[in-house]
Order: sequence, then structure tokens, then C-alpha cells
Amino acid sequence: MNRKARAARISVLSNSVLIVIKCVAGVLSGSVSIVSEAIHSGMDLLAALIAFFSVRVSDNPPDNKHQYGHGKFENISGVIEALLIFVASGWIIYEAIMRLFHRTAIHSIDIGIAVMAISSVVNILVSRMLYRVARETNSVALEADALHLKADVYTSAGVAVGLLIIRLSGLAVIDSIVAIAVAIFILREAFLLLLKAVQPLIDVGLSAAEMGELEGIIANYKLTYHKLRTRRSGSHVFIDMHLLFPGGISIGDAHDTTDILKSDIRKAFSGADVTIHMEPE
Repeated sequence: MNRKARAARISVLSNSVLIVIKCVAGVLSGSVSIVSEAIHSGMDLLAALIAFFSVRVSDNPPDNKHQYGHGKFENISGVIEALLIFVASGWIIYEAIMRLFHRTAIHSIDIGIAVMAISSVVNILVSRMLYRVARETNSVALEADALHLKADVYTSAGVAVGLLIIRLSGLAVIDSIVAIAVAIFILREAFLLLLKAVQPLIDVGLSAAEMGELEGIIANYKLTYHKLRTRRSGSHVFIDMHLLFPGGISIGDAHDTTDILKSDIRKAFSGADVTIHMEPE
């Protein structure tokens, strides 16, 4: 199993444990904010499962039906995860508003606070691990999963603070207010994730900073080029261009130069798929 799959599996296991303890705490306390956190972790678990399977599929080599590889499976998983978060957020807001009109007593607050604190610590550790692997492997799916868990850290901490205020003041209405705040926070998270996941599906190219780095590498060869195009597919980058050579250079020398240039680009862009068309100047 590769690093991406191992990281995704750890996320699946941690989310599974957190869902169980949050559900137990939610039932014991009757707190809608804890229940909202259990739902949030449920979405995280589903996201982790989607990430786990998508990174395994996306790393498969190209085949006859997918000649450019399977990288966009990661982007599709990111879109699905974002849409699921939208649905979960809507449900949390609905339940919180219903609780405002039908006041419910909250019990076992200390248990709820402890569970939220444990959840924050676990998610800090797992999200940092996922971010590290995502950066090293350029995995969109793992980055999306890490983003979910990072959001869960803040929302769990927010719920813990809300429960503490309830314990000190007795104002149960705080529970619904915190749950709505959690929902709004993860709605923003879902929007940012959806935006990032969709872009490679419509063949968005490299960022301005990345293009500057790429053009700097090409400029080192002091050759004219045109029709430079880039696009992303999951963790994979595709680059193609037309490179112009002086009329007196041999095909063999031109080919050697393009091979060295491709190697330099792949070092900078993690094994990018580079296609160079040679033309006479």
C-alpha cells in the first residue's frame, strides 16, 4: 500500500472512533451541537473513505480507456465531498433552529466537553499528517480530507467552549447558536473545497507562480518556444509546448536537449507528463 493510501486509511480509522464517542456523548447530553459534530465527523468519515478509494484509483497507470491516467478521480471525489458537506450543514442548521423553538434540557455536559477536547487533539494530529503527505504527493483528495479534519478541530473546540458556557451560565440556547455557527463554518469549507476540486475538471492550468517557475526553467536553454499549455489532473501535471531550434542543429542534438529539458521540468513538477514538439527556428 502506498503512502497516500496509508494516510487515508489512518483518517478512516480515526474518524470512525470519533463518530462513536460523539454519538454516545450526544445521546447522553441531548446536545444538538454535539450531534452536529457527530454528523460533521460522519461527513469526514465518508470523505476519508472517498479519499482512500480515489487515491488508490488515481495512482493506477494509464490504460486504453484512460490514456492520460486516472488523476481526475481525486477531483471527482473532492466535488462529492463538498456536496455532502453542504447537505450536512443544511441539516444541522434545521435541527438547531427546531431546538430554539422546542427547548430541550442538556445533561452530562462534562462528558461532552471531554469528548470535544479529545476530538480536537486527535484531528490536529491526523490533519497534520494528511497535509504533509498531500504536499509531498500533490494529492487533492488527501488535501480535501485534511481540510475537513482541520475544520473539525475548530468546530469541536467551539462546541466545547459553548458547552462550558452552558455549564457556567445555564443558558441552553447557546447550544443551538454554536451548532449554527459550526454549520456556517463548514459551509464555507465546502465552498472552498468545491472550487478547488472543480478547477482541474475544466482543465485549469498551473498557477501564475508555477508558470513563472516553468518559464524560468525553459529560459535557461535560451531557445524560443510557443504554444505552451498546462493542465492538472488530480496530482498529475501535463505540460506541452513547441520548441524552436536553429536550422543547423541535428535532430539528435535537438532530441537530447528536449530530453534534458523534460528532466528538469519533471524534477520541479513531481514527474510531470511533458510533451515537446521540435520545430526549426
